[in-house]
Amino acid sequence: MSTTMSVPDLADVLFACRLQPSADPTPDEVRVAIDELLGACAGAQGRCVAYVAQEAGDHPETYTDRMHWALCTVTRAYALAA
Repeated sequence: MSTTMSVPDLADVLFACRLQPSADPTPDEVRVAIDELLGACAGAQGRCVAYVAQEAGDHPETYTDRMHWALCTVTRAYALAA
């Protein structure tokens, strides 16, 4: 399911998942975490987007860094899977 999503959409899901930048997750760990969260949400990406919006409002000082990490990490994880 996640391979049909765009990089920004995948980054939203990664942003909302349990992985942390400090853990330096592998591309496989990133893809698994995204698939698990989408499965837990029954594919409802809107839940992830709502979480991202809430976090951006609650923690604007860390939002940019985490989203930058999510975008870069997703790009790398899915480029390696191709």
